[in-house]
Amino acid sequence: MNKAFLFKTEPYQHQLEALNKSCDEKEYAYFMEMGTGKSKVLIDNVTHLYNQKKINAVLIIAPKGVYRNWINREIPTHLPDFIDKHMYMWTPSEANKVMVEKEKLLTPSSELKILVMNVEALSTTKGVKFAYAFISKHNTLMAVDESTTIKNPTAKRTKNIIKLGKYCYYRRILTGSPITRSPLDVYTQAQFLDPALLGFSSYFSFRNRYALLVDRSAGGRSFKQVVGFQNLHELNELMQKFSFRVLKEDCLDLPDKVYVKREIEMTPEQKKVYTDIKKYAISELSVGTVSAASVITQIIRLHQISCGFISTDDSVVSDIKNNRTEELMQILEETEGKAIIWANYRHDIHKIKELIVKTYGEDSVGTYYGDTSDADREQLITKFQDKDNPLRFFVGNTQTGGYGITLTAASTVIYYSNNYDLEKRLQSEDRAHRIGQVNKVTYVDIVCKDTVDEKIVKALRSKLNLAQKVLGEEHWKDWL
Repeated sequence: MNKAFLFKTEPYQHQLEALNKSCDEKEYAYFMEMGTGKSKVLIDNVTHLYNQKKINAVLIIAPKGVYRNWINREIPTHLPDFIDKHMYMWTPSEANKVMVEKEKLLTPSSELKILVMNVEALSTTKGVKFAYAFISKHNTLMAVDESTTIKNPTAKRTKNIIKLGKYCYYRRILTGSPITRSPLDVYTQAQFLDPALLGFSSYFSFRNRYALLVDRSAGGRSFKQVVGFQNLHELNELMQKFSFRVLKEDCLDLPDKVYVKREIEMTPEQKKVYTDIKKYAISELSVGTVSAASVITQIIRLHQISCGFISTDDSVVSDIKNNRTEELMQILEETEGKAIIWANYRHDIHKIKELIVKTYGEDSVGTYYGDTSDADREQLITKFQDKDNPLRFFVGNTQTGGYGITLTAASTVIYYSNNYDLEKRLQSEDRAHRIGQVNKVTYVDIVCKDTVDEKIVKALRSKLNLAQKVLGEEHWKDWL
């Protein structure tokens, strides 16, 4: 690295180390735990390569809840202002305005061209064609953020992304945890970087080397079943040659609390219901005297829709197709060790538990809310605090679990849905961040864009109490 390199934001020591190791490598993996700032390292690497005239374009592939964040926050925050850039977030739309933007992106110029795409777009012909057109016009660095999204060797998007990577000058992958449930997860991630890195010509030869297999038969066919793993020390040594690994506990200069926002969008069905209920709420509140309680009632109604369900006055609950549960499961894949998941509604708690049981097993999760007995509450805390106990996920609401208990076994706290009460938010943050916590704590808010969800989280992070705010200096309509 050039010592005269100008950072827009000063790096932590571990970020500088990652950059120094990777800056000129053709392929590299940032295996950096959530909250340690891997996005900044990539942007600094892009800055270095662009300044060296080795690249003039970047293609970033990221999951639903992450890809907008690159355009809205990460790049504006960390890319130096002296770099002229043209950023574009992929859409399949062919509207005239969009087509003009796409054409500009494909036209070579002195600007750094930045294309950010949702990983799901690489399952579509239209998405792949545009990505290829972009790569073929520029000297491109291609990065896959949360690269476990390409761990399935048979998935169409995995195959397409690996093919596209071959046409790029530089390749990077980023993830907090390259191995989610099996060491075999690393194969296709490494294939994207360079097929020669692991030294295997096929997934099956790789699997034969690192998995313990037994012959099974079912339904008249025979197959190999993975029952364990072997030679993992060898695999780890191979991965160290092309990757940088860091955990929060290794980062002595990180702040004690790190806040992360994961944005999701409403589904079309959700948006329709939300718009209808919002119109109704405005018409209701426009008549007569408005109280904070009546405004908050309507905010809660809209918040429930943003969380993926609607509750009638007689307490009948109906699910609405949404992206929140999928985003939660993606976050859990990236999470090291134990995690606390706060959810504001009982319906959410039940749904979260069901999903986690299906993915990680019955013993991996426990719930803590009003219906949980005193005996079960004590047992749950004991299991969660025991580092050797398989119970990884504590799911509760802040009204019940946010006070007085110690949950320092977790250094990741996820707010699936927030309560609007500031005191409950602050108290719930302190369940993990208190005496006994030896690690930095990462707080993740799942936020549904263009809904009251955004306003609730903004108020809480600004340490504002919603009940006092809705009839304060802002008009109540600003909250709907």
